[in-house]
Amino acid sequence: MSKQNLAIIFGGKSTEHEISILSAKSILKHLDRSPFNLYVIKIDTAGHWWLIDENQIDTDQAGTRVSLIPGSPKTELISLVDGQVITTLDVAFPVLHGVFGEDGTIQGLFKMADLAFVGCDVLAASSCMDKDVTKRLLRDADINIAPYLMATNQSIPSYNQVEKELGMPVFIKPANLGSSVGVYKVSSESAYNEKIRQALTYDHKVLIEQLIIGKEVECSVLGNEDPKASLPGEIITNTDFYDFESKYVDSNASSTQIPASITENQIDEVRKIAVKAYQTMGCQGLARVDFFVTQEGEIMINEINTLPGFTNISMYPKMWEATGIGYQELLSLLIELALTKHEKDASLNIKAREVK
Repeated sequence: MSKQNLAIIFGGKSTEHEISILSAKSILKHLDRSPFNLYVIKIDTAGHWWLIDENQIDTDQAGTRVSLIPGSPKTELISLVDGQVITTLDVAFPVLHGVFGEDGTIQGLFKMADLAFVGCDVLAASSCMDKDVTKRLLRDADINIAPYLMATNQSIPSYNQVEKELGMPVFIKPANLGSSVGVYKVSSESAYNEKIRQALTYDHKVLIEQLIIGKEVECSVLGNEDPKASLPGEIITNTDFYDFESKYVDSNASSTQIPASITENQIDEVRKIAVKAYQTMGCQGLARVDFFVTQEGEIMINEINTLPGFTNISMYPKMWEATGIGYQELLSLLIELALTKHEKDASLNIKAREVK
């Protein structure tokens, strides 16, 4: 059986560029390469695509400038140096966090190129990336969410309104960023006024969220039409909140516990809600659903990440490992799901054309 051509695509223009590199290194370390011819593509912070040797992943060494070209019958990877076709691709694994990676943009490129890819499609990616849109859709599906208000440059709720409706302190977070970039906890009027304006330099929409006292619990979901949820895990922080430093820089700032220290009934409920939220948002392939479990036992969703971290300390693979699916098997399943989804989409497109 011939090998399939797999592109691992990482880096990107977002504020999570460095996290993407760490995730890609971990995936390359654990991937079963036997079924694939591997092509490693690094997107630099200016948006240029480079085909590199994987030992260049941590360096600024340039490889070969490349681009995707929709081909027939397969997508072509071409050199921008001489215009020659390097290879045709069967499937892409985008290891890209944040904007231009999990917001539907690169997913749209893959769809236009008719290339199978790991993860959800355009609408689910863009909807889950926008925390405001996510909350509205989940709320409409009768899924419990943390109370919040929305701010834009044109309409910023007053401190008095926020204090009255949400209490203090509150969290301020850009609607379309991840890894806790631009997230602030505020409890005074001066801090609120300063940080809301600061957050609006990162994004055109900013959430103002009520402080929820309780456990931070996460759950991994895997699948297309019949998704499954992992055992949930718990984030235990030694800082004021689970910020960027806690996640990626200070190893002593937080720890994890799998399964989460909640009741068996709550574990079952978290897994059930995670799948419902996944399906509500139209996710495919994978996602990590983040929850709060309050001291009173109330379960509410915080957000959904459609391309969660894959570093050596990331919760998505760790929760599946605790559930019985190892890292290598997980990667193989994700690629298999991508190919299955692409094949089904192609069949639907053929049927649609036949109707016309």
